[in-house]
This record gives sequence, C-alpha cells and structure tokens, in this order.
Amino acid sequence: MKNKIQQLVRKNIIDLAPYASARKDYSSREGIFLDANESPFGIHNRYPDPYQLLLKQKLAELKGIDLNQIFLGNGSDEIIDLTLRIFCEPYQDKALIFTPTYGMYQVSASINAVELINLPLNDEFQINIKALMPYLSLATLKLIFICSPNNPTGNLLKEEDIEFILNHFKGIVYLDEAYIDYCKQPSFAKKLNRYPNLIVSQTLSKAWGLAGARIGVGYMNQEILAYFNKVKAPYNIGSVGYNVAIDAIGKKSEFDQRIIQILNEKEKVINALRELTLIRKIYPSDANFLLVEVESANALYNKLLEQKIITRNRHSDVANCLRITIGNPEENEKLINTLKILSNA
Repeated sequence: MKNKIQQLVRKNIIDLAPYASARKDYSSREGIFLDANESPFGIHNRYPDPYQLLLKQKLAELKGIDLNQIFLGNGSDEIIDLTLRIFCEPYQDKALIFTPTYGMYQVSASINAVELINLPLNDEFQINIKALMPYLSLATLKLIFICSPNNPTGNLLKEEDIEFILNHFKGIVYLDEAYIDYCKQPSFAKKLNRYPNLIVSQTLSKAWGLAGARIGVGYMNQEILAYFNKVKAPYNIGSVGYNVAIDAIGKKSEFDQRIIQILNEKEKVINALRELTLIRKIYPSDANFLLVEVESANALYNKLLEQKIITRNRHSDVANCLRITIGNPEENEKLINTLKILSNA
C-alpha cells in the first residue's frame, strides 16, 4: 500500500523540505539554550517539544496504539485541514461528506479550494451505500470524511458500512471519532494495520473536558504520519495545553466517573423530554448531546436564549431540530424546568 499512499499525496508535499525547528535535534529540557532566539526570562519562555513525545507515550499506553501511529494537532480542525492539504490538489481533487455532519469539513475544503461532494444520509441518518457507489471509482475523489458518532445527529454509523468504504475506496478515509468515548463501540484506530488508507481522529475537547487546551489526536500509519509531520507547523501544540493534557490523561479514573455521570444525566434528560408536548422526536444518540425535533426550532431557541440557556439551532440541517448538550445536573434541571414551563404555556 506504500506506493499507493504516495500516489495520493500532492507532488509538492512529497517534494517538500520541512522546516527544521531549533528543538528538532535536542529535546531535553536541560541545558543552556542559545539556539532559538527565545527570551531567557519567563515561565513559558521555551518552545515546546515539536513532536509532543511524552503526551504521545501516554496516549499510546491508554489506547493500546503504536506510538509511531499518533499525530497531535491544534484541535481536530488542524488534522482535518492538513488531510485536505496533503491529499487534495486545489481546484482539481474532490472530497466527500455525508450530510448533515460537522461543518468544518466544508469550511476547510473551501479554504483549500477542494470541491466537496455532499451525499445525504438516509432517513435513519445512515450511509446510503447504493448512492455512494458511483463516486467510489471517481478518479478525482481523494478523500471521504465520516463522522461517527455523527454531529449533529448523535448516532453511530454502521460499522459494516464504514468497512465497506475502506475496502472499496482507493483514496483516504478520514473517520472522525470526536464522541467515541461516550459509546461502547471500539475505536477504528485498532484497525489501522488492516486499513492503510485510514485516518482516525479523536479529541481531548469533548469527553476529556479540555476544549480550551485545543488538542486533537490523529491515528494513522507511519507513512501518512511522515507527511503530517512534514506539513505541520513546527510548534503546533503550545506548552500550556500540552501539560494540562498530560495531567488529565493521568487521571483516567476521574474521566471514567465523569462519563458515567454524563450518560446517566442523558437518560434523565431523555426521560423528561419524552413527557413534554412541545417535543416531537428525540433522535437516538451515542454522544453527549441530543438532536431533538420540536414544534418550532427558531421560536424555542430564542425562548431558551431569553432564559440564558444556550442550545444549538440546527433547523438549517434538520428541520425544526435543536441540538442540546448534556450539562451538569443543575444545568440539566434548569433546562427541564424551563421546557416544562414553555410546554404548558
């Protein structure tokens, strides 16, 4: 598959000579540093490890993934952007998404001048394999984005459909697992050795509670990883977020307890919403949020906003639907009580 992967990479990326950072050849934190024009004063005055070795080691142990198959990005959004830049020639190649889905695929594709094919999910928010088939042999289609559990719908996409794409598509399959920690399905990252064209992204922004740290994780084979390391900014992860992430990864038991609490709260919210007349449908969710159909998404969104309860209006993606994140017990109680009042008004 090695030559096949290289055939997918843009020629200028193959030929690219990456920037050699000052800390590339000396990663120790001890020494007299006169190499990078840093200030000798300050708390965060030194550049961080450009390859984030310690955090990768902890993630490798946690996930059971080879250290040499891990890339860290400035949020998953950087990994999405780099994937487009590495594999898609501007104004020539195409990428494909299954809608409705995460909006940054469209934004990043537009920034990189890559045409994005929008293929609607079916009524159960699953991939329509029959509709996809003609695109799998399209010579200019280099990249397929799949989000599972999907945002904004919340559901896992069928494992057999994802594997069908991996087995029949010769380009790169980008599987976004930002919400995988909230469901029982194992990560596809365990299947990297079986599928060399697979990139799996996860994040510390959701279940790990580190949205402000901006740490995205990409799992990929070593050949693809080499191109990512070529293209990335030399210090794409700041030392503050990096150290916070290392500390969080070391507290796995606290993480597990929070997951249980959020899932319990989700069930409580679902049960309460089922009793309200203004709720028309609650879509199945494998994430930490609910897609809810209501009488009027625009009206309800604004009424909740007046009470300083901020939801996400997804009416433009799914008619009259709000996306509601599961909060802490007090926040969820206020949401439920407010909705009860509005439902009886």
